[in-house]
Amino acid sequence: MRAPDLPIAESFWSSHGDVVSAGITIALAVVAALLVDRALRSRGQGLSVETDTRLRLIRRLIFVAIVVIGLALALAQFTAIKRAATGVLASSAVLGLVVGFAARQTLANAIAGTLLAITQPIRIGDLVTFEGSTGSVEDIRLTYTFIRLADGSRLVVPNERLASNPIQNFTIIDPRVHLEVALYVPHDADTARALAVLREVDGVEDAEVGEVIPGGVKLVASAWVGAVDERGALAARIRAGSLERLRSEGLLSSR
Repeated sequence: MRAPDLPIAESFWSSHGDVVSAGITIALAVVAALLVDRALRSRGQGLSVETDTRLRLIRRLIFVAIVVIGLALALAQFTAIKRAATGVLASSAVLGLVVGFAARQTLANAIAGTLLAITQPIRIGDLVTFEGSTGSVEDIRLTYTFIRLADGSRLVVPNERLASNPIQNFTIIDPRVHLEVALYVPHDADTARALAVLREVDGVEDAEVGEVIPGGVKLVASAWVGAVDERGALAARIRAGSLERLRSEGLLSSR
């Protein structure tokens, strides 16, 4: 470097050195967080559902912790912020109350998310019903849980609501999912023959009369499916096969 350039460089560093150091610190923190998260994710492959649910929360906590530490170190580069921090520490109790009150909902969701990951009333992949909506648990994050519904949309539930309200879990004990397909035949149809026909449909394990309504007789074909993701395809196959068999036997039209 030429001698005349040295004062310029020194002047730039004295004016902007804190900003450059802070930027480098934040960048390193983000890179470190991503590398740690990737390492944990690669180690989590092939784990059980319970362990995978806990590992996802641990990964996010570690990621946030590394980024927060990096931000703190970056802010420490600025003298003005150091002076402000000294005054803040003197009134930390008041600040804690103010911050806690302002972020009470976020903190409540984060605490609830931690409890959900530890106690595991729901796990990744479970089939659940929450407030009338049924779907499979796609992800449990620190503050929100994502439930994938049958139509492909996502129900995003704050963890505090999830932890404080009843939720029906169909697969928490048995990973298999019980499937029921409803079909209707006229009142004058031979229901005994219809039930026998349904039991012969591929995939159906049992069939029974559900109820009698003004429009006809409800028949229910039931089966067990090994995974939540398979229930839609199996239900469609059973429904199509049942209709075809009932129609071929003349059981769908009134005599």
